[in-house]
Amino acid sequence: MSDQLERLDRLPLRTNLRGLSPYGAPQLDVPILLNVNENTHGVPADVQEAITQAVAAAATGLNRYPDREFTELRESLADYLGHGLSAENIWAANGSNEVLQQIMQAFGGPGRKALGFPPTYSMYPLLASGTDTEYVRGVRADDYGLDAASAAAQVKETGANIVFLCSPNNPTGTGLGLDVVEAVYEAGEASQAIVIVDEAYHEFAHDNTPSALTLLPGRERLIVSRTMSKAFALAGARLGYMAAAPEVTDAIRLVRLPYHLSAVTQATALAALNHREALMADVEDIKVQRDRIVTELLRMGLKPAASDSNYVFFGGLSNPHAIWQGLLDAGVLIRDVGIPGHLRVTAGTEKETTAFLEALEALLDSPASQPN
Repeated sequence: MSDQLERLDRLPLRTNLRGLSPYGAPQLDVPILLNVNENTHGVPADVQEAITQAVAAAATGLNRYPDREFTELRESLADYLGHGLSAENIWAANGSNEVLQQIMQAFGGPGRKALGFPPTYSMYPLLASGTDTEYVRGVRADDYGLDAASAAAQVKETGANIVFLCSPNNPTGTGLGLDVVEAVYEAGEASQAIVIVDEAYHEFAHDNTPSALTLLPGRERLIVSRTMSKAFALAGARLGYMAAAPEVTDAIRLVRLPYHLSAVTQATALAALNHREALMADVEDIKVQRDRIVTELLRMGLKPAASDSNYVFFGGLSNPHAIWQGLLDAGVLIRDVGIPGHLRVTAGTEKETTAFLEALEALLDSPASQPN
């Protein structure tokens, strides 16, 4: 046991938090960062200017608390999402992780179960632990897919009170059919399960891919979460949001901290939403690079998963750690998600994508990539 763990172990830490590790990915100083699914294109100059002006205006009133209902922002988010949503359907927080945490605080807790389907977003079990909610690990097919019948059966079997459906799924990048969401919602009727569809990467989905937002009418236990970290290139601003029935947003108000969204955050998000056309243009370019990665990996004899996100999960590697390290040595950081034979790479700019592909192909041809 390390000295740090020994010191931690001496504290009266809650039992269900002992032995856990905090969420995190390597933050290394390398030229090309393709490991945490950030928007690699950055914020366009005109949007930067708009944000700067909005924040400067907000700064004149920083001696006062911000609008705790962030009404203008909720109206703007509802307008962006469409589907007949209004401000009453919208809630936001400091990143989608805080949105999910607030949902867990309102609907989870001791004696309740949250069901996830790994491999999926690794924050789900940590959010469950943080709210003293039992986390149940469901199962996927051998190809990491999840069909409606299997998902529904697992919801009924576990009696889950909260169900996480990640679409596109992280780390695999594959989207879920709406039939899965519908089946899970119906299966959760007996336990009155809250069903969360995590659509953090939906803007990168292929054209005409439906969103679970279309299923919200008449389903008061359904929540669709989104983020401005990815498509809007605002990972550093921390703004996540969700759409649900008004009674769900009222429930979240019971657990939110006072004035949790700063005036600066609200101003930044509003400015970005007002310039979303420029930001969505970059999304289209990222999708081109994503599809390029899939095509090139297939040519190299690897096995990329079909991706509706801004990253590609790929297998067929006999020694993934050697590949990961070789890419790092070449100045390219991607993600080892801990799944045998697989790695994950974020779609970068054209130049970054070219550097990744060329470095990867060179490594695949080298003895170092072979099993020890």
